[in-house]
Amino acid sequence: MTKGNLAIVLHAHLPYVRSEEPGSLEEDWFFQALVECYLPLLETLENAARAKDQAPKVTMGLSPTLLSLLEDQVLKNRFEKWVTIRLEVLNTLEKGCLKAVLHLKNHLKHQLESWKNCKGDLITRFKQLQTSGVIDILTCAATHGYLPLLRENPEVVRAQLRTAVTEHKRLFMSSPLGIWLPECAYYEGLDELMAESGLRYAVLDGHGLLNAEPRPRYGLYAPICTRRGVAFFGRDSESTLPVWSARDGYPGNPSYREFHRDLGWDLSLESLKKIGINEKRPLGIKLFKISSKDISLENKQEYDPQEAKESVEKDAENYLKDRKKQLIKLKKSMQIEPLLIAPFDAELFGHWWFEGPQFLSNLFIKSKEEDIKLITLKEALQVTPKIQLCNPSPSSWGQGGFHNYWLNKSNAWIVNEWSKAGREMVSVCSEGLIKESNIKILKQAGRELLLCQSSDWSFILKAGTTTELARERINLHLKRFWMLINTIKDNKTITNTNLEEIEKEDCIFPLISPIDWEKKT
Repeated sequence: MTKGNLAIVLHAHLPYVRSEEPGSLEEDWFFQALVECYLPLLETLENAARAKDQAPKVTMGLSPTLLSLLEDQVLKNRFEKWVTIRLEVLNTLEKGCLKAVLHLKNHLKHQLESWKNCKGDLITRFKQLQTSGVIDILTCAATHGYLPLLRENPEVVRAQLRTAVTEHKRLFMSSPLGIWLPECAYYEGLDELMAESGLRYAVLDGHGLLNAEPRPRYGLYAPICTRRGVAFFGRDSESTLPVWSARDGYPGNPSYREFHRDLGWDLSLESLKKIGINEKRPLGIKLFKISSKDISLENKQEYDPQEAKESVEKDAENYLKDRKKQLIKLKKSMQIEPLLIAPFDAELFGHWWFEGPQFLSNLFIKSKEEDIKLITLKEALQVTPKIQLCNPSPSSWGQGGFHNYWLNKSNAWIVNEWSKAGREMVSVCSEGLIKESNIKILKQAGRELLLCQSSDWSFILKAGTTTELARERINLHLKRFWMLINTIKDNKTITNTNLEEIEKEDCIFPLISPIDWEKKT
């Protein structure tokens, strides 16, 4: 008899890191995520779907910016060369870490073959998994904008949501019902804009439900619903911390691959220049295991894939046994089947934690043994007989549980820039008839506004990593926005060449609509 339900929710997202020039650091982020996360996750889900004794179910958010990268033909054309360069580097390593080198070579070759077999069309593979009921695909805000900090201009929040819905519908031929709210961040009244955009459910951090009004009868273990018809699920820390925590959780297992020891830091600058890289930076070539938390990166031991495989099987088994105990305890005090919500960044599985896809595979294999039913959020709503009406609490899943990580002395200056630009966009889009010759310019201004609102750049400024890159991205999009919007306001002209150059670099959201910023009367 089923002890209860477990909903694994994966949020796959990267900021818009496309560049006309190949070999950028941002491009590395995307290609590393492809070979370590997105391709392995797809294969894991596809293999489980084909197995007769498994019932894989995952809710998966695919952000519009990530989908844009996955669809981009320029990036697709560069991927094979990127992988080939890493294989050539591995071929030069004649001494030491031979087992790890062979394993990584086979992994890269396998992922490249997987890429070629589908001609780089990962979106269709995700679509097929959704059609077969294996995954429920959520959308996200268009550029992962941190919505509580954009709320001064409600139309700006609406544009983030509606642009995302339009893009999702263009790519998947159906409107999304669920959304991954960026950073699980919620503020009062956001559910109204969600409902207007056809969005019916999302995940919040636990305190978003526990501090709801009234307090939910079943706490985190059942969805709640607002009077506007939008349902919310709460993150269960017991189900996430064993996987999420690098220090105390499974990813810190000494047998697992060390993320921070990368060959790109070990090679000399001269060696890197030979493969076309002019600075010290990660290559995505990792050959060592964590070994021990007490030793330096320089003293790590060689990665042993068989040892890691045995560890991940034990960790998956342990995870399910703990969830079973949790569900049995909850079932004694609930009149409905308890539901555990376990949301994660998808990139944890494969990129940050190399063995993550194997962990998921083992969950699919072993969940039935523990009488745990894997379920999507959409299915969870369908099987919940009655949903309590509650107003969620403002919250996020960031440090401190509120908005602190995206609003502090390192990045607060951006909020005022968003506010001014957003207000101007709303004003121009609400003036009524816009000259036909300006529509194209206004659409590109909308793209630049959305791109500058990405929460990723605020996060990087607070984290203190590649901060110059983050500032450059924000300021570039703001500069382009104001140039385009002033062209319209001052009735200036812009050459087709200049506009086409900007459109070529920031070629995102082909169906973007200025109407989404229009002020309601």
